[in-house]
Amino acid sequence: MFGRRTIEVPCMVDIEQSFDSLHAHAIPEGISLRPGDQVMVHGLPEQIAPGTSLRLACTATVYRAGWLTRLWAEASAILELAELYHCGFEPKEAT
Repeated sequence: MFGRRTIEVPCMVDIEQSFDSLHAHAIPEGISLRPGDQVMVHGLPEQIAPGTSLRLACTATVYRAGWLTRLWAEASAILELAELYHCGFEPKEAT
């Protein structure tokens, strides 16, 4: 009843370590991710050489969140977004 549902899906991974960019994007294919879901990507290299970029296909396991976890993820995201409203909107002081 409370077990997590897991789904194996193909995944496209884009990794770059260069002067302009340092990123790793994993895009699971054929599935729509929802708040609270977790993705574990399999078969990635441990490191890449500086100045290179890779784009490779691998597999990923998607752990589906239950309704309570989804609700918590949505509520905490809204609260974290509300914290952004507290910065940077004060008038500039006259000197």
